[in-house]
Amino acid sequence: MQTPSPSTAAELHELTSAVAAAFSQRGWTLAVAESCTGGMLAASLTDLAGSSQWFERGYVTYSNAAKTACLQVSPMLIEAEGAVSEAVANAMVSGAQISSGVTAAISITGIAGPGGGTEKKPVGTVCFGWAIERVDASNHITTTTAHFSGNRQSIRQQAVVFALRGLLQTIA
Repeated sequence: MQTPSPSTAAELHELTSAVAAAFSQRGWTLAVAESCTGGMLAASLTDLAGSSQWFERGYVTYSNAAKTACLQVSPMLIEAEGAVSEAVANAMVSGAQISSGVTAAISITGIAGPGGGTEKKPVGTVCFGWAIERVDASNHITTTTAHFSGNRQSIRQQAVVFALRGLLQTIA
């Protein structure tokens, strides 16, 4: 894994510190399900000392088979929608939250490149999911798709930053 640029590293530290403060204050726990970022989000979160107080686990489900085996994402859903879709991001985040028993979860699935893109889903297309357990024990799941540019490393780093920003917005 390449080292993030100084500006990205500072931003990641700021975002992870904000997540740590919010989760510690609430007594919440977090799990992540990653595909194209390959564990970069979990690594960023656990770079922060004390993260074991609120970070439960990370799933790196790079292959479709892993998404199915670890997160119970339906192979039929992957076939119908594609692994890079909001529907799969939704299933991934739900699977991560349910299987780990956490308060909140994040999912990331996308195309970091340089190959693998299509006209409909070009390189840099990344789908995200955020799941938050509400006080009434129901789940609130939000998904979105973003498009990033740059090389593989840059796309992955932008996806991690976007995921953390989205989490903070979701819990605000």
